[in-house]
Amino acid sequence: MAVNSPAASYSVLEEADWGERRALHEQRVRAWTDPHQARTARGEKHPVYDFLFEYYRFRASWLRRWHPGPHCVLAGEIAREFLRWPEYHAVEGGVALNAAALEPHRRESLMWMVNLLRLTAERPPQFACYGLHEWAMVYRQTPDEVRHNAWPLRFPPDELARFVEAQPICCSHYDAFRFFTTPARSLNKLQPTRADTSAFEQRGCLHANMDLYKWAFKFSPFIPSELIADCFALARDIREIDMRASPYDLAPLGFPPIRIETPDGRTEYETHQRDFATRSQPLRARLIAIGAYLAEASNPAPRSV
Repeated sequence: MAVNSPAASYSVLEEADWGERRALHEQRVRAWTDPHQARTARGEKHPVYDFLFEYYRFRASWLRRWHPGPHCVLAGEIAREFLRWPEYHAVEGGVALNAAALEPHRRESLMWMVNLLRLTAERPPQFACYGLHEWAMVYRQTPDEVRHNAWPLRFPPDELARFVEAQPICCSHYDAFRFFTTPARSLNKLQPTRADTSAFEQRGCLHANMDLYKWAFKFSPFIPSELIADCFALARDIREIDMRASPYDLAPLGFPPIRIETPDGRTEYETHQRDFATRSQPLRARLIAIGAYLAEASNPAPRSV
């Protein structure tokens, strides 16, 4: 059943339907969050998967929490529990998200995100970086300085440095570039900054595609939790490839190296890179569509004069 609204047509989800969606979402997500929380309780670090919770700073409990996204009315008495979040309000037939509750500063961020994602979707992807950003992050570091120094590097420091110096590094993602060691930054053909992120971001970049997860959860609860989980699943797959192509030896953890120092390894990396670029586009399109709707629906009506 649809409920008319000034902003949109809402579909009413009966309690049994949205309850099933919520249960399926939690079941899916717990396959990722339960192991992470168990490791945290043991004080155990994981060089691949911790990144998804520590760098992105979205708690496992938040990832498990289900929200329907816009255009949905949750029917039934139990749905009133959603009113504890200020973004929800009671409507005819149940409870729904209220796009008007999006604060002005979040709306501005949302509009910036939509523009960034549109530019990224339209810009031709580049596939020649071969994951060298992870190598540049340990270039000319001492063993104590290496971030994941509980795990060995596949090459001695001098050999690793010679390899990095011999490669054309072309990292376009600022949030990877900013972690380059100081001597590695001048080796990068591009010099992205925070301010010009929109001028560099492109969908061939693994980190740009991982960041779809960041943009999705940043606007929770307005983004459907299933979409956030889809973006997390992509980010998780990308993180595995990212670290397999890194200079770390993570084979004992079940991550055999992608040897980008060889032609076969570079081909393998690019194959994954192209697959991620393709997988990212439908997710990016969904985020753009929802973001554009929210930006319009949360726009205050002009005052009459």
